[in-house]
Amino acid sequence: MKQLWAPWRIEYIKLEKPEECIFCKAVKENRDEENLVLWRGKVAFVIMNKFPYNNGHLMIAPYRHVGHFEELTKEELTEMGIILQKCVKVLKKAMSPDGFNVGINIGKIAGAGVEDHIHIHIVPRWSGDTNFMPVISDTRVIPQALHDTYSELKNFIDVFRDK
Repeated sequence: MKQLWAPWRIEYIKLEKPEECIFCKAVKENRDEENLVLWRGKVAFVIMNKFPYNNGHLMIAPYRHVGHFEELTKEELTEMGIILQKCVKVLKKAMSPDGFNVGINIGKIAGAGVEDHIHIHIVPRWSGDTNFMPVISDTRVIPQALHDTYSELKNFIDVFRDK
């Protein structure tokens, strides 16, 4: 059995959780670049993960504060699926990953860091992207600064928005 070690996530796990939902706060503040909001749709949006597993780790969430997958409306499900498809296209074009992990963590026991606002994770993956650094030295290698990745992806998202 192979194991995925992510010891750097402990920084996020130990962080004091804010009172306000991070997704609701980010879209309400209307400071998209600062909050890493890449795309605003009609009922859902894309935000970069501030504690990424890999460069380009994106999350798609509905504007509406909802914690249960089964409570998403047909409109939210549809738009989130369409945005997911476009994000995969954008990440392929911008970053040339070898594959993706796409998923929804429902409930704290399933790994949801924000369990009361449902969201989809999109994590680009490259051959060899998990190496000895996290295991031996509790260090992850993210080769590009978050805001540089934001700028790069924002350019591609603007091109793919209506395609």
